[in-house]
Amino acid sequence: MKKWDKKNALRILLYSFLYFVGTLIVCVLGSVHPIMFVCYQITAGLLITGVVTTAFDKVKSFGVPLCLATFMIIVFFIIQDASLWHCIPLLVIAAIAEIVRAATKYSWKGDIAAAVIMTFSTFGYYGQIWFNRIYTYECAVEEMPAGYADTLMSVSPMWALPVVVIIGVLVSIGIAELTAKLFKFDK
Repeated sequence: MKKWDKKNALRILLYSFLYFVGTLIVCVLGSVHPIMFVCYQITAGLLITGVVTTAFDKVKSFGVPLCLATFMIIVFFIIQDASLWHCIPLLVIAAIAEIVRAATKYSWKGDIAAAVIMTFSTFGYYGQIWFNRIYTYECAVEEMPAGYADTLMSVSPMWALPVVVIIGVLVSIGIAELTAKLFKFDK
């Protein structure tokens, strides 16, 4: 079993940075077009799962999800984007991932489930499309080009949320399996 040591701590620091970069790319793509904003979970599944599963493979012990989330929260404070909508869901997601990994004794199946959970790191941000629509619309009008806010509202009906989540989860599972094959993880 792979435990914490200096080498793995440095690796997790690197994976935390890559987790942030992947999340940043997901967010930037969301600003390109409202459809990409609505499809955050799918994009997160594509861009974040491989990093997270690799981190989980390196350390089969408590703390990896919390390290990933803590790094993100520190960056949020540095870039002055820390808010309850960002930080609380991220901490809850990390705690759930920690529990899943521990409950499954750091098995491959537990790592896949926890990786899927960790791809929801941007949910506090994009989930507002469905749960805080007026705020989302007002922010989009203020921050985005003309027409973005109206298009965002038209491409994000309530039925889209479960569809995006289901597709995102399936993409995450596929990417986790592909990552395991490419990097020859011990399953």
